[in-house]
Amino acid sequence: QVRLVESGGGLVQAGGSLRLSCAASGSIFSINDMAWYRQAPGKQRELVASITRGGSAHYADSVEGRFTILRDNAKNTVDLHMSSLKSEDTAAYYCNAGVVEYRSRWYTSDYWGQGTQVTVSS
Repeated sequence: QVRLVESGGGLVQAGGSLRLSCAASGSIFSINDMAWYRQAPGKQRELVASITRGGSAHYADSVEGRFTILRDNAKNTVDLHMSSLKSEDTAAYYCNAGVVEYRSRWYTSDYWGQGTQVTVSS
């Protein structure tokens, strides 16, 4: 089994910065794409940023230039560096990973963290 654990959420003033971290552990052979999603109350979960194993990153238009996603393949971690935070960035943030694992045969499975709350006060 694979587990994703997020950390780093909290309360921050508008214009401030925050770093989210996610660590994957368990029966991991390798991890393909890793990503951060967020979900605000009453809204659908949306992709914030994703990064391939090779380091190619993609960002939602709303965070482009303000957020940076980085990963460490050796440690199976992915971070989201958030700056110039706005009240509309307030949401629960979820880590996502496409994990390759061997359990009698090879699987590629989608795993999610439990979420970490980010609240930006204006």
